[in-house]
Amino acid sequence: MLRYLTAGESHGQALVVIVEGLPAGLEITVEEIQAEMARRRLGYGRGPRQRFEQDELTLLGGVRHGRTLGSPVAIEIKNSEWFRSDKWHEEMSPAPGVTKDPLTQVRPGHADLVGMQKYGFTDARDVLERASARETAARVAAGALAKKLLGELGCQVLSHVIQMGAARSTATARPTFADLDRVDESPVRCFDTAAEEAMIDEVKDAAKDGDSLGGIVEVLAYGVPVGLGSHVHWDRKLDASLAQAIMSIQAVKGVEIGDGFEVAGRRGSAAHDPIVWDAEANDYRRESTLAGGTEGGMSTGELLVVRAAMKPLATLNRPTLKTVDVVTKEETVSFKERTDVTAVPAMGVVAETMVALVLAAEAQRKFGGDSVREFVRNAQAFEASLHSS
Repeated sequence: MLRYLTAGESHGQALVVIVEGLPAGLEITVEEIQAEMARRRLGYGRGPRQRFEQDELTLLGGVRHGRTLGSPVAIEIKNSEWFRSDKWHEEMSPAPGVTKDPLTQVRPGHADLVGMQKYGFTDARDVLERASARETAARVAAGALAKKLLGELGCQVLSHVIQMGAARSTATARPTFADLDRVDESPVRCFDTAAEEAMIDEVKDAAKDGDSLGGIVEVLAYGVPVGLGSHVHWDRKLDASLAQAIMSIQAVKGVEIGDGFEVAGRRGSAAHDPIVWDAEANDYRRESTLAGGTEGGMSTGELLVVRAAMKPLATLNRPTLKTVDVVTKEETVSFKERTDVTAVPAMGVVAETMVALVLAAEAQRKFGGDSVREFVRNAQAFEASLHSS
């Protein structure tokens, strides 16, 4: 089954990701992966690092002549900031030594303090370098492969921002994959042009105050096969896997599948998706997406809808959050590492990645296959069986 592992620190030499379980014969290029990673740097309110961090990557193994070999795919993503500054050569050196400037003013809302307590560190940088959202660059690289594999089944994943701060879209229309360029061209990656300006104003106001902003993104997966996931074990349920994957994204504090929180306040007669028979398509259909394309822990074949709520970033451009110096125990304010006003638009791209990785892993579990051809053939045979009666 498809799985992946990332390694590396925010200001280290590079991030590395190894993806295992991809079938042989999947066509992929460095340029395709870089295009996905460039989308992660999109969005109004991002900090200066996004302007010079170009995510130079190298395919180290598992791909030959533009096709996967069935062996693990290894990708290295160089951190250009490390190569530009001697500071990080010394600060992040793997050789024995000690830092001249340990970080002891821990930041509220970050992993700093609890990570230091857990691992016995005396320098917050031992925690924050790995806890940083920079790690998601490696995930997006892995997600590019997952999206390519899902594409072989006609499944496509995209995201759009539906809320930024207090500004929320009230539009009912959802983007399709054909609208992805339009979404990405929006400064806040919002499909609703009426809400876009309000969102931009929210970012401007927060920036003016040296503050930060959170929001909500909606991830949509079209063409998901029926039956991914399972009802028979708690850890095989598709919606549970999706929730865990989304919650693993830095600063995400809430997940809902379909209209999850909203339907909790409704009566049952208005909280479920009616099932109908489509004689023309010789298939079952749901008349709504309240359950977000899952039932009983499995995909229904309908549009998959997952929303992720991101808290405002905890590092502020005008530091005001009260904290304590872990050495002196004196009250102070948290230090400022380079930050964004908001990263919600970029988080949407990362959320796409996590959804794609879960769906690709479950598709591999269900359909198997050592080659792309076998994988697709098995999926097509299963699909045909659904229409044979």
